[in-house]
Amino acid sequence: MSEFEGIGDVPVEHPKSAPEDRAIEGPLDDGEANPVRPYVDLGGVKILPREGLHLRLEIEEESKRVVAIGLDYVNSTLQVQPFAAPRSSGLWHEIREQIAEQIARQGGTTTLREGSFGPELLAQIPVAAASGTAGSTRLARFIGVDGPRWFLRGVIAGEAAVNPDAAAAVEDLFRSIVVVRGTTPMPPRDLIPLRMPPAPASGDQPVVV
Repeated sequence: MSEFEGIGDVPVEHPKSAPEDRAIEGPLDDGEANPVRPYVDLGGVKILPREGLHLRLEIEEESKRVVAIGLDYVNSTLQVQPFAAPRSSGLWHEIREQIAEQIARQGGTTTLREGSFGPELLAQIPVAAASGTAGSTRLARFIGVDGPRWFLRGVIAGEAAVNPDAAAAVEDLFRSIVVVRGTTPMPPRDLIPLRMPPAPASGDQPVVV
């Protein structure tokens, strides 16, 4: 994605940012996940179905490729994107700085705070208003986890941005995601390819897209 390009000419290595129990509680690497759990395979990520969860694929109009996964849950939205990352260093430190700069250019504000996954950004993002009406803002939480050779970004909006109970449910959903990095060489910050889920077999729970 272009928003993660052009951080600087000289790369600076930062330590990985992730919960201490990430390898056990998630988000998991494909090699850490239970292979018998009924995940929905979306290429770069696997999602564990749960009651009340609706899945949306966000598709880039020009290329027709899937660029993000949208998850609607407990009156909230969680957008996730997996990116290739270095083996030994993390991306979240520089990426969140760039997100904050981008939101500031749009006229919004961000606050850096400590969250369930480590440092996160709480953002007030301007919303385009109809002609003749005052503009408004929407609240969003930007979270990120550095895993082994991947980085998983999440954007939380809706109830989970303000309500602790909804936040806990969406954070648990983020924890349940499995990232499939694969073995194909990829430059750091390239989006790990996402795809449509396979058609459900007879008797399987359908996935809403």
